[in-house]
Formats: sequence, C-alpha cells, structure tokens
Amino acid sequence: MKVIVDLCIVPIGVGISLSKYVAACEEILTQAGLKTSLHAYGTNIEGEWEEVFTAIKRCHEKVHEMGAPRITTTIKMGTRTDRDQTMEDKIQSVEEKLS
Repeated sequence: MKVIVDLCIVPIGVGISLSKYVAACEEILTQAGLKTSLHAYGTNIEGEWEEVFTAIKRCHEKVHEMGAPRITTTIKMGTRTDRDQTMEDKIQSVEEKLS
C-alpha cells in the first residue's frame, strides 16, 4: 500500500542546532529510494508503507547513534485505495483552485 507521510523527527537533549540530524535522516530516506520533499519543519515522504516505515525506524536508530538520548516524532500520513496519488498531485489540485 502506498503512503504519503509528513515526518518531523526532533532530537531532544542535543542543543539548539538540529540540521546535522535532519541531514542524516535525509540521507537514509534517499538511500531507501523514497521520494522526498524537505520543507522548513519536516520532510514529506512518498512510497510503499513498509519501505517508508522501515526508513523512519532507521532514522530513529541513526539519531540515537548520533547521541540523542530522546526523540520526539510527529507523523501525519494518508493512504488512498481509490487511485494512485502523488505529492505533486495534491499540490497541483490546490494550485488549480487558486488560479
């Protein structure tokens, strides 16, 4: 089953700058072959359910390996069974209504 996820992983107890943790997770998502779109407060991910959640687990493992004693994660996700939908489809639908 395909899923579109909005993922925000926040390491706790590692200081103010989090960009190195974000970069590490982006590398994991890319290596997993997932379609991603980085934004200011997270990453949108598109792919098969098992592949996406395996990569999210790997992100948690990596962030802990990098020294984060705690992590809080927010996940928003959606699935559809009536048709295939991409991240671009969702954005295009809204943009068409704005024009």
